[in-house]
Amino acid sequence: MVYNPLLAIRKKQFNKNNMIKSFHSFPKLLILLFSILFCASSCSKGKSQESTIDNGKKDTVKILAAPEKNVSTIDTVDYNNKMLALSNNDTTGFWPVKTPYPLPGAVLPYNRIIAFYGNLYSKRMGILGELPKNEMLKKLQGEVAKWQAADPTTKTIPALHYIAVTAQSKPGKANMHRLRMPFKQIDTVLNWAKSIDALVFLDIQVGHSNVKDEVTALETYLKLPNVHLGIDPEFSLKNGHVPGKKIGTFDAEDINNAIDILANFVRENNLPPKVLVVHRFTQGMVTNYKNIKTVPEVQIVMDMDGFGDKILKRSTYLRYIYREPVQFTGFKLFYKNDNKNNWKMYTPEELLKFTPKPIYIQYQ
Repeated sequence: MVYNPLLAIRKKQFNKNNMIKSFHSFPKLLILLFSILFCASSCSKGKSQESTIDNGKKDTVKILAAPEKNVSTIDTVDYNNKMLALSNNDTTGFWPVKTPYPLPGAVLPYNRIIAFYGNLYSKRMGILGELPKNEMLKKLQGEVAKWQAADPTTKTIPALHYIAVTAQSKPGKANMHRLRMPFKQIDTVLNWAKSIDALVFLDIQVGHSNVKDEVTALETYLKLPNVHLGIDPEFSLKNGHVPGKKIGTFDAEDINNAIDILANFVRENNLPPKVLVVHRFTQGMVTNYKNIKTVPEVQIVMDMDGFGDKILKRSTYLRYIYREPVQFTGFKLFYKNDNKNNWKMYTPEELLKFTPKPIYIQYQ
């Protein structure tokens, strides 16, 4: 059994320079020369090139190539239109956020992700782990169908969001107040996801560890094209506090560390962009949000995480997600904690009226 305080406190990116030798002014040679120059100019990339013509004098001719451009094959008009639609007629200028275009193969904004969250060692940490495999997958597919019906304009796809590193109340052998799940557990989740063509998210609760170490430890999986990342500031306790006793925090620097690592994986392995989910339900959980970098290799979702009645949850979304825009938004729904005390969990139709519309939905 994995102990985790999750439910205890949740009121929760060979061109050499052409050296042109001496030549005599014969027409054929001139034609050949200009052909070479034309080819070098049109084929060159990147830096300015310098070619020297030595005709007995000290004459130097500089041939300037156009600067290298980041060429994207996505349909930018279509992308802009989809981002505008997600902004849901926002008039404040906050949304849609102006960021670099993603690399080809991006998940967002072309799909809405419906994810089941949890851990296979605990029935209390989420629907993933609470229900038997087949029942859970069937329920997930049912939620996907509901969202697809509510918004036929955006393809809806399933995901399994697995807590691969859980925060712990006890320090453990590494004295880090975190427990890394065995890889065989992650392999199991990958196999389950494959059976319904779902994405996989690996979530980390760093405890007293740090983003760099915990994300790097999952390199084997994050190099797979269908595996993405979640990071939870709630369980990042930087001042020695015990996880579960106090709500933690990530600075933009921590989030940028994750972005840098993911972006490197994408570039080095020629992958489509990674999705990074950052959980949030208080002001202090994320600091210096304006410094969070946006790059073509990583798509950032700020996920409203926290349970309560509809008024409270909408207020949290407006304060910490809408008013502090990063790129995309998400919304977390709790089957149990959003439905107690005569509360009612938000429906897809209700959430689609939000500004901006969440593109990532997580069920716990």
